[in-house]
Amino acid sequence: MSFDVTGSIDRFQKFIEDSEFPCVGAKSALRRDQTKFWTGRDLRDGSQDRDLLSSLYDFIDWYKRDGAMFATFVAIFDGPEGLTEKEFERALWDRLEALHLLDAETYDWDEKVSQDPDSNFFGFSLKSEACFVVGLHDGSSRAARRFERPTLVFNLHEQFQKLREEGRFEPLQDAIRRRDEELDGSINPMLSNHGQDTEAKQYSGREVGDEWRCPFQPGERDHAT
Repeated sequence: MSFDVTGSIDRFQKFIEDSEFPCVGAKSALRRDQTKFWTGRDLRDGSQDRDLLSSLYDFIDWYKRDGAMFATFVAIFDGPEGLTEKEFERALWDRLEALHLLDAETYDWDEKVSQDPDSNFFGFSLKSEACFVVGLHDGSSRAARRFERPTLVFNLHEQFQKLREEGRFEPLQDAIRRRDEELDGSINPMLSNHGQDTEAKQYSGREVGDEWRCPFQPGERDHAT
């Protein structure tokens, strides 16, 4: 059976629009028509990486050109369904590492963040722009991350910095965390402020301890080519 692209996007939009969904930033992006979508096959299949990366570049260019606040990029994959949290985490980081290696053929890591996933100042980088990645899948233990298809959501760090400068970031963050606690009955134990712990722990949505080590291995761009 072929992938129902339109249906998956519609269902994702309804998932975000649900009154109980905690992320008010995602709701704002959708309401302002500033959510960009890409759909692909299996999350574990790298055959579409260049197409995905090209779409991510287009999103970054659009954001830099228009400066749209609450802009987000959503990559929805057809499968696989039924992954455990560990399996999804592995697939997420495999995909991000593959995207990074392609990106590193042309671009350096954003110098505003660390490329060391164990660093408290880590941020994933594409086209020399830091971004925060949110993973969703049907096996997530957190309701806000439990969507029917494997999905990767990319949000640029630059937006967070603009909100901080305007004094809007902390109130927005507090509202999201309060709503998330109301939805799940407890606060997400993986939440932390930038600089207090590596944000890599938050990407997959799986609860991990201090002993966790990110499977991502950044590569270096060859400036001689």
